[in-house]
Parts: sequence; C-alpha cells; structure tokens
Amino acid sequence: MRLLKFILSLQLKSSGINNQTNGFTLIELLVAMVLAVLVITPLMAFMINIMDSDRKEQAKTNSEQEIQAALDYIARDLQQAVYIYDADGVTRDQSNTNKTLWGIRDQIPPVKSAPNCSSTSASNPSVCTPILVFWKREFIANSVGITSETQTSEAQTDDGYAYSLVAYYLITNPNNSNSTWSKEARIGRFQIRGKVNALYANDKGNDPDTGFNPPPLSDNVSGATLKERMNQWQTSLGASENYGSDTPVVTLVDFISTTGPSITTNTAGVCPGTNASPKLVGSLSGGFFACVDAEQVLAQVYLRGNALARIQNNNLAYNDSRKNYFPTASIRAQGRGFLFTK
Repeated sequence: MRLLKFILSLQLKSSGINNQTNGFTLIELLVAMVLAVLVITPLMAFMINIMDSDRKEQAKTNSEQEIQAALDYIARDLQQAVYIYDADGVTRDQSNTNKTLWGIRDQIPPVKSAPNCSSTSASNPSVCTPILVFWKREFIANSVGITSETQTSEAQTDDGYAYSLVAYYLITNPNNSNSTWSKEARIGRFQIRGKVNALYANDKGNDPDTGFNPPPLSDNVSGATLKERMNQWQTSLGASENYGSDTPVVTLVDFISTTGPSITTNTAGVCPGTNASPKLVGSLSGGFFACVDAEQVLAQVYLRGNALARIQNNNLAYNDSRKNYFPTASIRAQGRGFLFTK
C-alpha cells in the first residue's frame, strides 16, 4: 500500500506540472498594445495620405482633360465666326440715345430669359455672365432644294449656310442652390440660328430659332464701323417676351474655378501685355475670360478648372500652394467665316 501511494503521489505531481498554463501578464499586454499603436498609426496615416493624394491626382487629370476638350470645342466654334463682340458689345445695353454706343446685353440671356439662364439672374450678373458672344455662318446639310423648296431627300438637295448667334456663359452656383452642378461654376452655351439664305431653302433651311434676327447690316443701320452696327442687333422677341425651350443655355463643362491668382491689366478693360486691344471680357481672377479683338475677329480664351470641387465641398478657393489642382489652358482662334455686308 505504501508503494502504491508513493507511485500515485509521483503521478499526481507529474501531471500537475505538465498541466500548468503559461500566459502574458497585464503589463506585457499593455506594452504590446502601446507598441502596436505606435507602429500601426503611422502606417494608417501613410496609407490614408496615399489614397487622398491619388484621389486628388485623378480629379486633377479629369479636370485637365475636360478643360482641354471644352477649349477644343470652343475653338472649332470660333473658327466659323464672322464677328466677335468685345466688352463694349457684351456689357452695354440699348438705353443710350446714341445708337453707336449700344450693346446687346439686354437682347440676350440672362436679361432676356432662357432656360438655365433665367431673368431672375439679371439683378445678379455674376450668376450667369456672358463672356464670349459671336456670329457665325453655320453649315446646314440638305437644307436647299435643287429646283424646289419641297425637295428634302439627299439626291434632291444641296447644302446651305445660315447665320447663328452663339454665346458662352460663366454660370456660378451661389449657396449650391442647384444640386445638379458643382458649388463652383460651369460654362453654358446658347445659340439661335436663322434661315438659310437660298432661293429653294426647304423646311430644314427655313426653320429659324425663337428670337432670331439677322445681323444688322442693312444700309439704314447707323454707324461708321462694323462694330457700331453689330452692337445694334436686336432680338425678334417683344419687350416682355423671353427665349423658349427650343433655345436653352446648355452646359458645356462643369467644375470651373471662380477664383484665381491676382492679375492686373495695364489699362482698364485691356488684356495683360497689351496697350490698346484686345479688350478683356470677364474677370481675370475668374475661371473663364476672353481677350477679344473685334476688328480682327480674334479671341484668346482662357479656362481654369477646379479639381478640388470634385472631391470636397469646402475650402475651394485658389491659392498658390495648391495651384496644381487648378489646371489652366487657353486657345487663340480667329474667325474664318465670311460676312456678307451687301
């Protein structure tokens, strides 16, 4: 019995030693947690910074591509121009008793309302501001019958040209009142087209837009220069009428900056680097402005995007430390259209 008890006691002691469980003390756990925080936190911050930078770079790339595409579109439009309005034509109205000092501001949106550029903006021109306004001769395919106005098939028709009045606007979005667009600004395009000037213009060529009137080129229009005469253009709309749904202001590109670097002109209303012409239309600190030489039918157009507006809602103003996120581009275009003055 003694021998049996001795053997059992040895077995119990042996099993007790083997069943001991080793673990971490509370201090060891706290030290491990502190070390993990010290290592993981910088890594997380680094990863978040990389992701944020990648998002900003992608937004910048998208803005650069859209700005360039918009400029290419405007350049192609301007190449058909026969006359481009400078600041005098865009900012003056027709209230002066001297018609040679008129302009067309009160003949186009927003003073004459159009969808997306309404008359409610007339008291606040910064909401919908005309920047680039010009006349062009537009190509209209299959718009003239060969021997009759009723001919419409391709085998029976020729192509014709019609005058169009085109305007590009800087449209801001104060207080983000329009949730469809960004909080910054966008560029809108307005156009009204007239009839094809041909003997057998068919229905396609004889379908002018609401409010269209041809350029004021007749002999009874006063003015010694082409500019003075073109500034007297009047819409066919009555005093209380506005443009209809067939002539809206259509958005060309969004995420345009409303701020920019501080630039000054040599003379009031004159573009940088010049002494007399071309004249500035718009604000140099904005995201869309143009330098127009009406006599030469020449325009230099500037666009500045705002990539930050794509990814955040606040702190969108321009400053030199983040100018890379405000891509800027410009084009110089001269109208090649022919204006029939007789």
